[in-house]
Amino acid sequence: MRASLEIADIFRSAGPAYRASHAGHLSLHQLKVMSAIEHCRTAALGGHVEACTDCGHWRVAYSSCRNRHHRGAAYVGVGDDPPSACPHDVPGGGIAPEGERWISSRPAFLLPVRVLGALCRRLFLTRLMAFHDAGRLAFFGSMAHLAERRAFLRHLSPVRKKRWVVYAKAPFAGPEAVLAYLARYTHRVAISNSRLIAFDTDSVTFGYKDYGRSGPDRQQVMTLAADKFIHRFLLHVLPRGFHRIRHYGLLAASSRKTSLDLARKLLAVAPPAEDTGEEPADTRPPCPCCGGHMVVIETFERGHQPRAPPPGPSPNRAFTP
Repeated sequence: MRASLEIADIFRSAGPAYRASHAGHLSLHQLKVMSAIEHCRTAALGGHVEACTDCGHWRVAYSSCRNRHHRGAAYVGVGDDPPSACPHDVPGGGIAPEGERWISSRPAFLLPVRVLGALCRRLFLTRLMAFHDAGRLAFFGSMAHLAERRAFLRHLSPVRKKRWVVYAKAPFAGPEAVLAYLARYTHRVAISNSRLIAFDTDSVTFGYKDYGRSGPDRQQVMTLAADKFIHRFLLHVLPRGFHRIRHYGLLAASSRKTSLDLARKLLAVAPPAEDTGEEPADTRPPCPCCGGHMVVIETFERGHQPRAPPPGPSPNRAFTP
């Protein structure tokens, strides 16, 4: 069922004006994301028609753009890994080069904190200088002189000599809590439709959590100008070539099954239960008229509309996109 207010509604209404006022300042990838969101759940992406097996009520369900975004300003890599936003899940060991034994990491040890701190310092400052050289940093007032490269280098000099502390410790509630935390964020968009409260073409009102408060006061409401809302949303669009989730080592796509089978054998761990072959649970919303089961009776391609409903005696037969 379609939410009463969606991100796509805001982009369809305010997106054209935002593109015009920011012409030349939006990346091609950001423009593609805007287009995908504006076409989300419209005939442009195709869809299907569902009908109730009990009362005959039918509805059109347009396809989602499935566009999701997360991004940070700087990306850090550990060891030989390419840059990533945040390396969370690391196995507690690995398969020996000869492939005949499993080498476990030391208890309570993941990475050398001092080495990781130095690595973060180097990569962060290198990326910061790259932003400066590319003219992506702006300085005002008493800091305006830092626009000159030598002045900026002198300003950073003391930072290069300081020890950077990386905060690393075991989770309070164990690994299960970490996995639960990651599961809530890996496939989330910048803001979900459920947080939207109102949109009047000029401003957007939405809910958010103020983690500086506790109790009922944590839930707050904010109103932003539509163009400011779109700007903040686009800050979460990943740069071209980046992915939110990458798999390496044991989980690399090219060798995942072989590596995991060998790891389970070396660790004497039973493989997961095989698929029973049962059909997945139907997640389609029930019929809004009688609560009956909805089934797909027609699919239509991108840019097309569904055919008109067949005539029938049911009084509940209605067009409900």
